This record gives sequence, structure tokens and C-alpha cells, in this order.
Amino acid sequence: MTITGVSTMFRNASRPNRWSVFAVGCAAALGIAAAAVPAAASATDGNDRYTAQEIHTFLEDFYGEHGPGDFARTYGISPQLKEKVADNPEFDVLLCAQNIPASIDIGPVTTAQSARVGWATVSTYWNGGSDKADFTAYVDLDATRPIQLLDVDCGSEG
Repeated sequence: MTITGVSTMFRNASRPNRWSVFAVGCAAALGIAAAAVPAAASATDGNDRYTAQEIHTFLEDFYGEHGPGDFARTYGISPQLKEKVADNPEFDVLLCAQNIPASIDIGPVTTAQSARVGWATVSTYWNGGSDKADFTAYVDLDATRPIQLLDVDCGSEG
């Protein structure tokens, strides 16, 4: 099983049904006929960059309803972000929190071709949805590599 073959789940142009993602993940984890899983459609621009829609879809899939799962945490983040996560064991860097949120929304995506990065505001809702916290998630635009979360900016209070 290669990372390239596994990471195609993150490259879908439209948000897949969660059960389909689960089934593909299980099949890949079990090593069942990787060739039978169709290659993901790519809506990259003409310069091999991910589009705002692809980034939005990736962030929705990555964060899900309550935060990233083990698969996303393993394959969906850059090596530098993995180091940042490892350096902060008491804090969930990917959620800018210490607990699991009640729900998560992804805002509109901005892309900066010259900076080769795209970003969106991620809103987490707490206490049954009555409290809200925002942070910024950054994604590499280079579509010659599997799409990954590059960094998270938790901002600063006060």
C-alpha cells in the first residue's frame, strides 16, 4: 500500500459519501485489490495547482464533523505540521483545542498562486453549538503531490 494510492481519497473534486470513504479506507487498510479503486477525478487548474473547491472539499473531509481521524492525522498533514503536533502533546494543534468540538464548518477558501498556498477559516462549535472558535488552515496548492494540510494558525486571544 503506497501513500500515493491511499491519498487519492483526499483529491476528490466533490465530497464523497462518508460510507464510501469508510469502505475505500477499509479496503485499502486490508490491502484488498487496490487496483479496483478508481483514481480520483482531479479539478486542478492548468498549472498543476489545486483549486479552491478541491481545497474546500479536502478540508471538509479532513476535519469531518468532530475533527480529523487517525487516517487524516497520519496521511493528511505535512511533515512540518507533524513535528508541530508532536511538539505539543497536551494540545490538539489540528483543532486549536484540547477537546472534541460539537461540530465544525469550513469557510470559503482563498488561494494565493504566488504564495502557492490556499487557506480557509475553520469554525469549531462547542457546548452544543453555543460557543464558537475560529482558526485558519493552510493547504499546499501543488497538485503534483497529494493534497495535505501545511499548517494551522490558531490566532491569539485578546
